[in-house]
Parts: sequence; structure tokens; C-alpha cells
Amino acid sequence: MIRRDGYLRRLSRMKDTRAIKIITGVRRCGKSTLLAQFQDELRAAGVPEEQILSVRLDSMEAEPLLQARALYDYLEGHLAAGRRTYIFLDEVQLVPDFQRAVLSLFEHRDVDLYLTGSNAALLSGEMATLLSGRYIEIAMLPLSFAEFWSFRQGERAAAWQEYFRYGGFPYVPYIQDRTVRLDYLAGLYNTVLLKDVIARRNVQNVMRLEDMVRFLIDSIGSLVSAKKIADTLTSSGRKTTAATVEQDLAALRDAYILYPCGRYDIRGKQHLKSLQKYYVVDMGLRHLLLGEKNRDIGHTLENIVYLELLRRGFRVSVGKIDRREIDFVAEKDGQRRYYQVAATVLDPDTFRRELLPLQEVRDNYPKQILTLDTMPLGEGGIDQENVVDWLAGAL
Repeated sequence: MIRRDGYLRRLSRMKDTRAIKIITGVRRCGKSTLLAQFQDELRAAGVPEEQILSVRLDSMEAEPLLQARALYDYLEGHLAAGRRTYIFLDEVQLVPDFQRAVLSLFEHRDVDLYLTGSNAALLSGEMATLLSGRYIEIAMLPLSFAEFWSFRQGERAAAWQEYFRYGGFPYVPYIQDRTVRLDYLAGLYNTVLLKDVIARRNVQNVMRLEDMVRFLIDSIGSLVSAKKIADTLTSSGRKTTAATVEQDLAALRDAYILYPCGRYDIRGKQHLKSLQKYYVVDMGLRHLLLGEKNRDIGHTLENIVYLELLRRGFRVSVGKIDRREIDFVAEKDGQRRYYQVAATVLDPDTFRRELLPLQEVRDNYPKQILTLDTMPLGEGGIDQENVVDWLAGAL
């Protein structure tokens, strides 16, 4: 199993805190494996087996437990008497009204609860209200490049080419054959689309939905609106409305296939509601849906950097400064960083174009240009760094 050390450290820091730990993320990004690895750490620290209670709710064995009352009775009946019990519930959203069982268990002072879910609806609406102030979310993504390279080892350049094309779903590095890799990604994509979008939202026009996903993945790095998407689909023969597109976008966000990135007005110091960009959860899906002909290196890099900033705990926006744009404004712990991403800035005109928006920002927060170039061309306190170096330093 590929160790997810960053997430494991976070879980270790949260161990025994009076909060429900909820790990969210797209299917097959490694949530179940993370729970298993953390349980191994508990055992290595001396926690007896009878104090670890784990249920995979998507397994056949767990079928009798797919009701809140049955789940609660089973878990309550297996608590370690007089000692803390560590409870792990994988894919808990499969149990209707699971929050009733979870909250009842939470009332036991000697229970430490860990849940996973593959749909953001897990933490929306009534559930969010019921759990308010009682949970910590750990948002999980597929492998970072640093994790991928640590597993693959060998030449970094070869690992980067592989990661850039096929992404970081944790099982992908184990597959050597290119065709089998694409088959695996296709099966994963179809499962997420069918179970977490189409079935959950009762989507009727599946072909329209698939066309919308392709359009958005092909439009990475471009500002879009529901109306623009609806107009594009309608002009291509998939008649729809902005309201329907909004519903489909919500379903895709909930399934963690697409991540929205809103705009931030740097001079006005406010987040803007109109227009946003979308990024796909893993570049393997982009390669799957767009094929070998996709040569948009710059926007692919932009997507990879966006996901890495999320992994590092930043809140990320697209920066707007007058009529210019900064790819990312990243904020964390009251600090801010600005990033421009490009395939190359060796051409002087390209370098000036990427540099100018950063120069117009009149604060002292770090500003950086990330490219595939190996020759740094920073200027005036604005650094340039090779993006692969930047990604590789993130373990």
C-alpha cells in the first residue's frame, strides 16, 4: 500500500480529540486504505485489537447494517467495556439517516469516531446542522506528485511524465500496461458518474451530462458560467438551461469530480460571485476523456498546481486585478501567496505577460511564477521556480 504520510500525520494529531473525523474525497482516492493504515498505527502504538472496530459499509458482509438502528446496535454491542473504542465507518453515506447512529455513538465518552464518504452531501443540509461543531473534515485527494514519485522511485523525469499523463489515483502506479491503465480509469470514471451523480441526482439526460463534463475538462483555466455552458451545449445539439446546468454542476462538485475556483478582486478585497473556473480531480481523467490529442500543457499544469495548493491547505481563488488575472491567490493562516503558472516563459513577451499582473499587486506577500523551465528568470522580488521541483518538495 502507498503510505499517505501527510494524511496520517493529520489523523494522528486529531486522535482522541472530542470530534468526529470525516474523510471525504472522490471514490478510489485512498480513503479506505488510509483508515487501514491508521488502524495499523494504532496497533503499533499498543492499542489492543478489541478496541478497534472497523466496518466497510460497501461490502456484502455489512449489508445487514445498512440501517441506522442496526448499525448502532451492532457497534454499541461491540464497544470495549471501560476502554476507549476506535470506530471506523467506511462509506457511511450508504446508511440512510446514519447521522442518528453516529451522534448516538458520539455521546459515549470513550468512543473515537472516524468516517469516510464519497459525496459532499455527507456534510450538507441537515447533516451539517446536526454535526455542527462536532466534526473535523479531512478533504482527501489522489496522490500528489511527491507521493507518486516516492512510490515509483527511479528517474524523476520519467515519474513526472507518467504522473502528468495518467494522474495520481493510488492504484494507477501498479498498472504497467497503458491500455489497462485507461480501462481502469474508465471504470473508475463511469462508477463515479453512475453511482455518485446520475443515480443520486436522478439525472435523465446522461449524454448531456457527459458532454458537459468533457466541455468543462477541456475548458480548464477558462472562466465559465452556467449560462455559457448551457449555450454551448444547446448549440451542439444538447438543449438545456442554465438552471439544469447549475444542478448538474452541484452533482459533479458533490461527487468530487470537479472543483470550482471562484474569483477574488485583489484591489476591492472581495470574492466575486460571477464566473469561475473548474478543475478536474485528477489528470488521468482529463487524459481519458480528451485523449492523446490534448496538448494543452499550460492548463494541465495549472490544474495540477491548483490541486497541490488544496493539498497544502490553502483556500484558492483566481485573482482579478483591474483587467488582468493572476492564476491563483492562495490563503492560509492569515497569509497569502500569489502564483502564475505557465509551460514556459523563455519567450520575453510571455515572461512579461505573466510577470505584469504580479507586479501590479502592491503588497509584500510572496509572488511566484511556476513553469517547466529550468532557468530561473525571476525579477524584482518575484521568484520563478520549476514546477516539478515545487511539487516534489511537498512530502
